[in-house]
Amino acid sequence: MRLDKFICESTSLTRSLAKKALHRGDVTCDGVIVKNSGFKVEASHQIHLDGELITVIGPRFIMLNKPVETICSTIDEEYPSVLSLLDIAKTEDLHIAGRLDVDTTGLVLITSDGQWSHKITSPKKECGKRYLVQLADPLAEELVEQFTQGIELRNEDGLTKPAQLEIIDSHQARLTITEGKYHQVKRMFAAVGNKVVGLHRECVGKIELDRSLAPGEWRYLTDDEIASI
Repeated sequence: MRLDKFICESTSLTRSLAKKALHRGDVTCDGVIVKNSGFKVEASHQIHLDGELITVIGPRFIMLNKPVETICSTIDEEYPSVLSLLDIAKTEDLHIAGRLDVDTTGLVLITSDGQWSHKITSPKKECGKRYLVQLADPLAEELVEQFTQGIELRNEDGLTKPAQLEIIDSHQARLTITEGKYHQVKRMFAAVGNKVVGLHRECVGKIELDRSLAPGEWRYLTDDEIASI
């Protein structure tokens, strides 16, 4: 890999800033200053920038506990992006695997691996997402069977895929769905005459939200969590 590209993929520097750092003599390879941007970096080389060892940033897999009034977008709009909560380099290379509404909290998965993300978001993969739902009105037991059979959403043909509803108490339930339709959870309950007043995602596939993470906090996924998708 060219040295200027290596620097860009290891830091937040652009190609032009990397070349300026090289020109200033800020970069060394195995202790020797290198100013040639086309210098070929080998796996055995140790590259330092301003005296700090740098390495290429590999694939990243992150879980974040999304707070309210943040959006699952790559840029800040009316509300700040969840990516602004990550104090790491090159967040522009990351994308969000399955979005949550601005007023929804809980598990958000963020990655630089497009194929891994596709396994979560593609309806064909049927990756389950579990939500803790607070409702405005009491829940009837017959809803469990209705959700299993599928719900007809407004302005859509056909039924939703079978969903698993677990009623916790009169106004609280857990719902697991394998689709990602627009506002799906809210629309499913609206279709049966109820209103969602609180929504929190607890789980995606086999990845459970780490309860030690406060709203706005994040951590890298473990190898087992990554492999579970």
